Amino acid sequence: MSAPPTPRPQPEPRSAYRAFCPISTRWSDNDVYGHVNNVVYYSWFDTAVNSHLMARGVLDIHAGQSIGLVVQTQCDYFAPLAFPQPVLAGIRVAHIGSASVRYEVALFAADGPEDALCAAKGHFVHVYVDRESRRPRALAPEFLAVLETLT
Repeated sequence: MSAPPTPRPQPEPRSAYRAFCPISTRWSDNDVYGHVNNVVYYSWFDTAVNSHLMARGVLDIHAGQSIGLVVQTQCDYFAPLAFPQPVLAGIRVAHIGSASVRYEVALFAADGPEDALCAAKGHFVHVYVDRESRRPRALAPEFLAVLETLT
């Protein structure tokens, strides 16, 4: 007997996300099919989360003692996005561990209606490690406080 089929992922509205980061598309983001290439979406996920953390003062990518390493990532695609269309990345946190965070990100056409569903959504898990030793490092209280606003 086989297991029941896994439910098909569904797009979500902006209201399902806690913070937003505007992203400009570039000419080079489009592929030969006339839409943004799938690999660009992963870059946008990283850009949105890290921009949010840097803007809140809890991530210093150049001199901070901790850095986030991606250990897992995934994306579901629902509708195309294309240059020169502006994009809005919605961010939320699904899980906080002692040294890891599961971020969930959705990408929306920024010029679309407020109730529009996302064009893509996915997640990635960052494990925060010591910059030098690359060993897991507990999340700092001020970092946790920012993450709590995204749950």
